[in-house]
Amino acid sequence: METLLKCRKFEVYREEVPGLDCILTPCSGGGLFAGVSTAAKSLKPSINCFAVEPDTANDTQQSIRKGERIAIPPPPTIADGLRVQTPGALTFPITRANAEDVLTVTDKEITDTMRFMLLRMKLLVEPSGAAAAAAVFFKKLPDEMKRVGVVLSGGNIDSDLLAQLLSDKEEV
Repeated sequence: METLLKCRKFEVYREEVPGLDCILTPCSGGGLFAGVSTAAKSLKPSINCFAVEPDTANDTQQSIRKGERIAIPPPPTIADGLRVQTPGALTFPITRANAEDVLTVTDKEITDTMRFMLLRMKLLVEPSGAAAAAAVFFKKLPDEMKRVGVVLSGGNIDSDLLAQLLSDKEEV
């Protein structure tokens, strides 16, 4: 039932913004990406699905390129929800099948995106949830991707980090 409900939610968005070229999703163990990409491709098989992770926590990107799950040391990144060391055993085959590519973003790109979203759009998104938007803001997509859907997830953020973002300090 939950999968059907999520698929229906995507269907509503698809009707509101028809003709998406791609959808970007933050990627950790791969569960969110696997679900979003499966739903998106069931509704529009030609859609390009991009997983996004921090450049210092790129276990999925490395695994896709190697063709098998790899493990990395504990990754240092502000995006604590994306600090996974290896893609999930159940989700990796789905990610490998559905991902057009795995894009990476830096911590600075994530925090700059969070600051923009909070101050300009009035959206508080946690670092992990802002990764996909950062890939768009910092032009990580192929040029032919014009109509883009972005999954924003989570609003959990440390109050000290939030204060740093609001103070416009360069180092976060």
